[in-house]
Order: sequence, then structure tokens, then C-alpha cells
Amino acid sequence: MNVLISGGGTGGHVYPALAVVAQLAPATTRRPRPARPASAMAASGAAASAAEPVQTEVRTLWVGSRGGMEKALVERAGIPFTGISTGQLRVANPVKVVRNLGRMAAGVRQSLAIVDDFRPDVCFVTGGYVCGPVVTACALRKLPVLIYLPDMSPGYAIRMLSKLATRVAVSFPEVAHWFGGEAPAGKAVVTGYPVRAEVVTAAADRQAARRQLAAEMGASFDETDGAQMPLLLVWGGSSGARVINQATWDALPALLPLAQIVHVVGVRDWPLYEAWAAAHPLPDALHHRYHAAAYLHEAMPLALAAADLTVARAGASTLGEFPVSRLPSVLAPLHSVNQADNAQALAKPRRRGGRRRQRPADALSADRSQPAWQCGAASGDGGGAGADGAAGRGAPHRSRNCAVGANLTEIDGRIGSTT
Repeated sequence: MNVLISGGGTGGHVYPALAVVAQLAPATTRRPRPARPASAMAASGAAASAAEPVQTEVRTLWVGSRGGMEKALVERAGIPFTGISTGQLRVANPVKVVRNLGRMAAGVRQSLAIVDDFRPDVCFVTGGYVCGPVVTACALRKLPVLIYLPDMSPGYAIRMLSKLATRVAVSFPEVAHWFGGEAPAGKAVVTGYPVRAEVVTAAADRQAARRQLAAEMGASFDETDGAQMPLLLVWGGSSGARVINQATWDALPALLPLAQIVHVVGVRDWPLYEAWAAAHPLPDALHHRYHAAAYLHEAMPLALAAADLTVARAGASTLGEFPVSRLPSVLAPLHSVNQADNAQALAKPRRRGGRRRQRPADALSADRSQPAWQCGAASGDGGGAGADGAAGRGAPHRSRNCAVGANLTEIDGRIGSTT
């Protein structure tokens, strides 16, 4: 089976698809045909033997935007990648709208060429403007399309593209109404959030994750006397968040006496951090507690498992990965997209796996945000995911990854029953 994948712009559109791809081959194993009765086999002179499972070969190709952040993540995962032209259409500048329309049209032509060359059986997309040309090309070639929506509410692109999709996989039943309800009445299928296996594994032992994260970063999270301070993880998604970064730097004098801090600044703001660090050297007694990184790739699951508290945006990955990691959080949703609904969902008591507080992004100044951050840092609120916290949770989340994969094979008419 050839699977064409598209999604990008943020890690929240990339990581769920990577989790599905990792489970896609097992999900497409055909069930063995029932063995013939022994009498019939003897009559035919054949030896009695059990039917062997037939493994369906899966080939994948990821279509992303040229110059997009998804390229590095996809290629690190060993998945073939090709880029196309794309552009955002919901912008105020009419000149940009016209220019991006031209890019989208070019992207459709490029996607048609990719479809004709790769000959996919099914298309799987997770969001981002790059999906527009890809889904359009697949619709023109009458190929089945499965959309996975990781968020609590769809953005403009997914709302429009869902009209061309065969099915839309969602994490929670309350999201199904956006797509006419659950199938067969509507297009939605509730699969849960496909969490990366690395996140589940790391969450099984918080202390081990803390040690491994320190080794990965070439740092130590222990005090000179061997004591452990609470670990605060600050990050703003795969691209970083300037308002969170600046608020963190302003609050460091108050936070460092209370906690070790891992601060994922983001590649975009790393030069800004270097300038800040040169102008604001930390006291010798505290500088060993602040650990800045441009981005954590393979080490990010370790950071989620090791942390006692996180300050973060409310992107799509928070819905699946924070509860699995049992990670208490202070969320600063980006309101220009659909993160507020994600934050509200995580703040509800029924979303188990760690307490959450939601704060508007513009409230994250040093003087206004310190009380909430200090409360969590001083108390070590939540304790991450200890050996008892996430033990036994790996299989359910692997089954969710397989549930999305099973829907891919279901809408591909050439594939039979799946495991």
C-alpha cells in the first residue's frame, strides 16, 4: 500500500503522523485465511498447516512545504520527503493573497505530478496550508483521503478540506459535530490521539527520564549536595514563543531559587537568547539551574516525562502528550489559532493526568505570571509521570495509533480485513 502523507507548519501537525506511520505496517497485516478442514486437505493430498499472515508492504511519501519546518522532522524519522509551493490565504494584505493563490495553484500542479508518479492508494493529512494542494490533487484523481484533526476545533484549512475527505479522524467525540457527526451519518471517526511511542516509554519512569535528559543536554539537574530541585520545562512549541521566552528571562531571578529550568527557546529566537545571555549573566550560585536549548528533538519526550511542571502553548500535541506524561502545566494559548479550545479541554477535570492552569499569553509578564509559576515550582506540583503513573498506558496509545492506521486501510478499497 502506498500512503501519501501531508502536514506541516507546526510540530502538532507532524508528530501525530509520525506516530501513525510507526504503527502503519502492523496495522495493515492481513488476517490469515481460515485453514481448510483436515479431511479436505487429506483428500487433496495436501499437508495440514496453519495459514500464515500476509504482511502488506507499506510505502510512504511525505509532501510538505518548501522550506517548511516539517522537512527536518520528517527526514530525521527516515521518511521520504518532497516539497511543494504553498501559501496562507487568510491574510489581510491583498497583494499577499494574490501571490499565495499563485503558489497554491503551483502546489496543486506539483501535487498532481507527485500523485501520478507515486501512485498512492490513500492520502493521510494532519493540517497546515500545505495540505490544501495535496488534498485537491487527490480529489481530482479520485483517491480516498483521511484527515486527522489533533485539535479540539478545526482551523479554516481543515474545515474546507474536510468537504473533499473520505473520513476525518478526531481525538474526542465532542469534535465530531464539526464533520456532520460520527460515521456513517457523518464523516468523523473517533480514534483518540496517536501518541509517539517514545513519549509513552519515557513517561514510565520519571527519574530515569530526568537522568537521560541531563545526559542528552550535557547538564546536571542535581545540586552540589546531591539534592534535587523541581524541574520546570518552559517551551513555546516547535517554533518557540517570544512572549513566553521574554517572560521567562524576566522571571529568572525569582524562579531559579525555586527550581531547575529547562528552557526550549526555539531556533527562531536563539539569537535573541544569545544576546540576552551576554547582557544578563546569571549569578554564579544560580546559573547551573538554567538550561537553555534551541530545540529538543529526540530528547523532547524525556523532557515531558522528567518535568514537574511546564509552561507552554496549547498546541495539538498537548492534548495527547501532557496527559500521558502526567505533566501539570500553565498554558498560554495562542489565540490567533485554535489553541484556546485545546487549553479549555485540558483544564477540564475529566482530562486526567495532571493539573492545568490557563493564562492569556498577554498576561505572561514577569510580575503577573510569577505567582502561578512559583506555586508549581515550589510545590513540585504533580511529580511528572512516575513508574506507577504511566505504567500500562503504552498499549492503549499504541492501539490509538493503529486505529488511525486501520482507518487508512479501511478507506483503501484494495486492502482487506486488518488486525
